Amino acid sequence: MSTNRVVSYDFSQATLQQLKNDRQYRNWPVIYILENRRQAYIGETTSALQRIRNHLANRERRIFNKLYLIKDEMFNKSATLDLESSLIEYISGDGTYTLQNSNRGLRNHNYYNRQYYEQLFREIWDELRRHDIVKHSIRDIQNSDLFKYSPYKALTDDQAEIVAELEGIITSNRKSLSIIRGEPGSGKTILAIYLVKYLLSGDATAGLKIGIVLPQTSLRATVGQIFRNISGLKKNMVLGPNDVVKEDQQFDLLIVDEAHRLNRRQNLASYSAFDSAARKLGLDPAATDQLDWILQKSRHTVLLYDGKQSVKPSDVAASRFTSLSPEPRQFVLQSQMRVLAGDRYTGYIDAILRQRNPQTQTFPGYDLRLYTRLQPMVSDIQQLNDQYGLCRLAAGFAWDWISRDNPQLFDIEIEDCRLKWNATTRNWINSPNAHTEVGCIHTVQGYDLNYAGVIIGPEITMDNGRVRYHPERYKDRHGKNKSLSPARMVDYILNIYKTLMTRGIRGTFVYACDPHLSHYLAGYLPVYQEGQAGGYGEAKENEPAEQAAEAAPGYGVEEGED
Repeated sequence: MSTNRVVSYDFSQATLQQLKNDRQYRNWPVIYILENRRQAYIGETTSALQRIRNHLANRERRIFNKLYLIKDEMFNKSATLDLESSLIEYISGDGTYTLQNSNRGLRNHNYYNRQYYEQLFREIWDELRRHDIVKHSIRDIQNSDLFKYSPYKALTDDQAEIVAELEGIITSNRKSLSIIRGEPGSGKTILAIYLVKYLLSGDATAGLKIGIVLPQTSLRATVGQIFRNISGLKKNMVLGPNDVVKEDQQFDLLIVDEAHRLNRRQNLASYSAFDSAARKLGLDPAATDQLDWILQKSRHTVLLYDGKQSVKPSDVAASRFTSLSPEPRQFVLQSQMRVLAGDRYTGYIDAILRQRNPQTQTFPGYDLRLYTRLQPMVSDIQQLNDQYGLCRLAAGFAWDWISRDNPQLFDIEIEDCRLKWNATTRNWINSPNAHTEVGCIHTVQGYDLNYAGVIIGPEITMDNGRVRYHPERYKDRHGKNKSLSPARMVDYILNIYKTLMTRGIRGTFVYACDPHLSHYLAGYLPVYQEGQAGGYGEAKENEPAEQAAEAAPGYGVEEGED
């Protein structure tokens, strides 16, 4: 293994003479880093001598004092383009530097022997750490929000095509409305954040007043902190729907992530704040919703939307997005960027939950398990958290949050397990005790996990082959509405569980309180047998389903309230 790929120089005219004496720097692909311990610039070139000469003449680059050239006899142009993108992405996530780079042109490249160069990147990263150029391990960076929500992401083909089309729409029209639809894990949030940085780096769009709207408080706080650390972005660009109304100026562009979580005037925690915002815009509070506010305050609007992630009655009705006028431009994200199970996984989970008789599928390389006892699942999630980090338990809102007022109490008691809800609602995923607590939809939606352990609570049961809703067991007082039919409430709750079951990058573990529901799920999910070695789940035949029903303790089926 080579350990001298990274060569250090002063960033000065004197270095040019040194580079002239090495033919590899005149006609060979290399990667380079310019830095001053605060800012950095990363690039690749086939002529380091000429490129460094150009940078020395560039006023923006004169703040740098160190140059690192990264070379290898196996480099080629495709490889260095890919490695440059990876270095930009990971050095941004490392947090040591603010990058001068724009994010234009970052793409995932396929080329011969790419797997070799992915391993080579890890060796280069380790050498950069030994040189004290970067600080954190690849694992730690991958688990960080700064990495996950960085605008320095190499785009998939469908993402890149959408960005290019949106740029054309925004620069050639006075007003526009676009909707980007995508399943969980298709990269909607990544695309939204990327688009802000991309447009602010463009010659024709750099002066635009742009805001990114995040309806969820926790995710909004997380992205706001990240924007503070990205050159050209500011924390005040990250907005809630009410913040949009408070702005006196019109926006040139508003990008709304999780647009299905915008509110209407129903089941709100605070009606007065909603009414005040509507009246400021001259709207009747009873006849408006937050989507109206966004459209009124922006010339161009981009909505990132998935109706199957609407989880409570206060969310804007799906019909609003299908009846917008003028008709919006429609885009669809197809690629699965989160779960290693691939593009089929989210549709499979949706079909299981909605009883659409899916054919049993396997997902090699993805650890999917159904547990018939809760304690082994809790233990496995905690052990995997020690190994990978970012492994969390999550549950449906079927237990009161009594530990909020008395931290000595436990909220969730099942079998011999006593657990507590998330102690904080803001950035719970990264809070110190998160690995010992249980998150809910409001603290998990929008985030990635390595492994997710999902507890399906007793608010839904299986009775005579149908899912039944039990309102007395559903504890989210803003998440239910007596005027809605049981079928509509079941739809919201299934959306919650689909969302929770599509958080895990490496694997998803499931436990259902109701034995009949567990019996049903065992027909589609690999049943975990206590004492078996850990590893990637492989779907079994339906034979274990009866065993699962007999072994699963918890809530029995009772008469539900319709």
